[in-house]
Amino acid sequence: MIHLEEKIVQELLKRDYTVTTVESCTGGLLAGCLLNVSGASGVYREGYITYANESKEKLVGVSHETLVQYGAVSEQTAREMAEGAARAAKAEVSLSTTGIAGPGGGTLEKPVGLVYVGCHIDGQTFVRECHFSGNREENRNAAVEAALILLWEKLSCPK
Repeated sequence: MIHLEEKIVQELLKRDYTVTTVESCTGGLLAGCLLNVSGASGVYREGYITYANESKEKLVGVSHETLVQYGAVSEQTAREMAEGAARAAKAEVSLSTTGIAGPGGGTLEKPVGLVYVGCHIDGQTFVRECHFSGNREENRNAAVEAALILLWEKLSCPK
């Protein structure tokens, strides 16, 4: 059985695209998932773990104003993370994750399990809001899966 990440790497190789990741709540799991695939070295550029807001600003150019106005866990931040990572790595494709894995850190407005995944491809950026209800590990793994699904959907769309 071929896993989604294997299909993604094969498709990126076919298109001669490179990919980068920028992760907050997943802390490198997304990069690791892609790098578990044989042949990933042909497409994977680099990855950023931007757990702190300062890292989001410094490494991938998320604006301070976005972080103040919308917060680290927001559609706007996920979008800027994806776009900034693609720019910084000079990659055609990027994936971003930002959210609240739990068990603490949630609020009424932004509960535990709220995650935004972003995908930048072919000059367009897409962000999906997700709500997960597992423990910390389950939420982080679900965020990785959601990011991969979003990318696969965009790779599968006819141009």
